[in-house]
Amino acid sequence: MAKQFAIIFGCLAAGELIALIPGVSIPGSILGMLLLTLLLERKVVNPDTIKPICHFLLSNMAFFFIPPGVALMLYFDVIEAQWLPITVATLVSIAVVLIVTGHFHQYIHNRFRKDRHNDTH
Repeated sequence: MAKQFAIIFGCLAAGELIALIPGVSIPGSILGMLLLTLLLERKVVNPDTIKPICHFLLSNMAFFFIPPGVALMLYFDVIEAQWLPITVATLVSIAVVLIVTGHFHQYIHNRFRKDRHNDTH
């Protein structure tokens, strides 16, 4: 289990270090996920290697939302006063993230499939 944690948190740490480079405006956590995705796609990391820890983290995900949920109670007055802009921004950002992520994944998937196809011929 230590190896599984090391892989996941190593990617997170690498992403955070990359985010410290001046001019990089992408959050380290996102860069870490992209790094892990790249390692999985390139078969540097076997998905079965990290599968148990991923299941553990996913099954306990609600636990990780408790601190931010409690912190929200400090801002109920702001949320009440600005509920409409917050709701619109949330819905629009969810839609944009889903669309961009879906298109990016399709692009990467198709590109790797073309590269594999060209390597076999």
